Amino acid sequence: MSLKQLNAAGFEEAVYNNGEACLVIFSRKECHVCKEVVPVLEQLQPNYEKKFGFYYVDVEKDKSLFQRFSLKGVPQILYFNGGQYQGKQAGKVEEEQIEDKISDTLK
Repeated sequence: MSLKQLNAAGFEEAVYNNGEACLVIFSRKECHVCKEVVPVLEQLQPNYEKKFGFYYVDVEKDKSLFQRFSLKGVPQILYFNGGQYQGKQAGKVEEEQIEDKISDTLK
């Protein structure tokens, strides 16, 4: 997986301390829908290099982050900019939907 995996400390650093415009997908290795969505993110990532971060949280390893946002089920993609939550997308999302949300987040 080419998305950078975050633990709780890495999440704080990337999202809040750096205030980076980014998305974080909350996922599980055995999730079938996650296995469809993650490759879409990996394909999009090079298009946004140095402009928008792409991160991954394994909910089995970092349950506290998953619970912190009161998420139900995976995959969940959360969007942030300047340390502010900008919204989320759940379940199977298409490339175009993700690009639209990235554009909104970067505004």
